[in-house]
Amino acid sequence: MNTFRRLALAALIPAAALSHGLSGALAQTASPAPAASASPSPAPSASPAPAASASPAPAATPSPAASASPAPAASPAPAASASPSPPPAAAATPAPVQTADPFGLETTLESKKVVMVKGTANWDSAFDTLIDAFKALNTLLDKQGIKPSGNSMIVYTSTDDTGFTFLAQIPVDQDPKNLSKDLSIGKSPEGKALKFVHRGSYDNMDNTYEAITNHLDDKRLEAKDTFIEEYLTDPLKTSEDKLVINVFVPLK
Repeated sequence: MNTFRRLALAALIPAAALSHGLSGALAQTASPAPAASASPSPAPSASPAPAASASPAPAATPSPAASASPAPAASPAPAASASPSPPPAAAATPAPVQTADPFGLETTLESKKVVMVKGTANWDSAFDTLIDAFKALNTLLDKQGIKPSGNSMIVYTSTDDTGFTFLAQIPVDQDPKNLSKDLSIGKSPEGKALKFVHRGSYDNMDNTYEAITNHLDDKRLEAKDTFIEEYLTDPLKTSEDKLVINVFVPLK
């Protein structure tokens, strides 16, 4: 589509043990031996019997002590099961999602009062020519103390292989006075249009316009013989590689 012709258009734990000595108890039972010499008959039957029965009784006491010690050993189990809980909390924070600029968004342009200047340009020096047009408009507004009421715009009225004609426009709320013959007051375009976004230098817009042409062909849409660029970043103060421009394509 020749309407969108540009010069350079191109065809990411522990254990414990207990011990108890029985030697003391056996030593005490040996003392009654001298008494056995005076009366031989009662000695062998009376003294050995209680000695043998008294010593095993205390030996059974260590068993409950040993069974009580393993009970605290089960305490580390809940501590180990509680540790894995933090990881799910860390995974619950999603990374920020970046959305793409709209491409081919249907919109309706509203007409605005603008001060404008008409001009022609060759593709080789297109951006410089547009900058000069914006400078002329801003100089006029600065001298009269008028602040723009919107973003600077370029309306392309015709294009060919060598260049184009255009209207540079700046929205205003009041009419400037003492206009030179190449400046005038008018209205910006209105009506249904498709919105596209370009980021980067003016020279790289060739790729954007090629994508626009392909989009129109795929959707079988017919555009008017004009299109509008709205400069969201001030072209007089922004480096060319950081431009952000809305491209509006009016539809028939």
